Amino acid sequence: MDLLHDLLFDYTLRTVALGTAALGLASGALGAFAVLRRQSLLGDAVSHAALPGIVLAFLLTGSKELIVLVAGAFASGWLGSVFVSQIRTRSRVPGDSALGIVLAVFFGFGLVLLTYVQGRPDAAQAGLDRFLFGQAATLVAGDVLVIVILGGVALAALLLFWKEFKLLSFDPEFGASLGFPIGRLDLALTTVLVLAIVIGLQAVGVVLMAALVVAPAAAARQWTDSLGTMVWLSALFGAVSGVLGALWSGGTAGLPTGPAIVLAATGIVTLSLLFAPRRGLVWTTWRRSRQRSRIRADTVLADLYALYRQHGSLDHGHSVAVLDAMSDGPGGAARVLPVLAEEGWARPLPDRSWAITGEGLRRAEDLLARLGRAENE
Repeated sequence: MDLLHDLLFDYTLRTVALGTAALGLASGALGAFAVLRRQSLLGDAVSHAALPGIVLAFLLTGSKELIVLVAGAFASGWLGSVFVSQIRTRSRVPGDSALGIVLAVFFGFGLVLLTYVQGRPDAAQAGLDRFLFGQAATLVAGDVLVIVILGGVALAALLLFWKEFKLLSFDPEFGASLGFPIGRLDLALTTVLVLAIVIGLQAVGVVLMAALVVAPAAAARQWTDSLGTMVWLSALFGAVSGVLGALWSGGTAGLPTGPAIVLAATGIVTLSLLFAPRRGLVWTTWRRSRQRSRIRADTVLADLYALYRQHGSLDHGHSVAVLDAMSDGPGGAARVLPVLAEEGWARPLPDRSWAITGEGLRRAEDLLARLGRAENE
């Protein structure tokens, strides 16, 4: 309750939470396309490639205003993404290797420039290193406004080219056959993604920004097969991660906000991997267990049916040992027979043997008929 009170009435925490929520919203929505296009590492490459642009923007302008540094980061990150594309298409270097090359070269160049700037005698360069690991606590209202405006531009571009980006993500060859400029659309989507990445560098940092692009989208993918739903869920998860990270950092002394945001996003991914319907590990394990139990039950029922066909009487019982020998070994039939009894397909006799019921006969005949049709197909 204290954290909720601070979120509503503490100016600093409210400002940080709004900024990180806006950042998570934009990066989460755009990150869905990066994940679907198997370009998750592009976020890592772009965020690292943005570092030299940040330092060069400061060297050329002498300003540390967020909009100026973001402009430099955008130019450098965009150039890095273009290099990745050109290396991948004009050489035999694989895509992941191209990403690694660009990431290492640009980030190394950025560190060299940052070291140079930090060695200058004046103090004007102080604070540039916050872009390495992020420092969301330094966000002020003007910074949040920049994040909201640029994030809004990225989301507006996503909505404007929704149909084209959707086609590009799922079937670019078909899009090309329809006359869509796939190359330019790919560049446009990459440009929007770069914009969504660079606006978060001050809050989350070069090192961790890729996680805020990929994690919400990876979590959202576990819940749905619809692109629209995935994008909205990813945006929601990103915004929630930002707010939770800000609250966690605000309530824990010495905990930086950027890593807290990433850990919050990781928690959402973990919960999604475990409990999402259809894809969650818990539900998948439960369904497989149910399927195995159903297969065992059908097997024992088929055995009872085969024994009935031999003896021709619904009152003729069969021991558990016989059914075990016919199915999956000792104990298998004993676990399944009570389930068959609950369904009304088998019944215990006074001598502890088991017999099939009339309803069980119809169920077994239906199972065998469906199995025969499946084999014929």
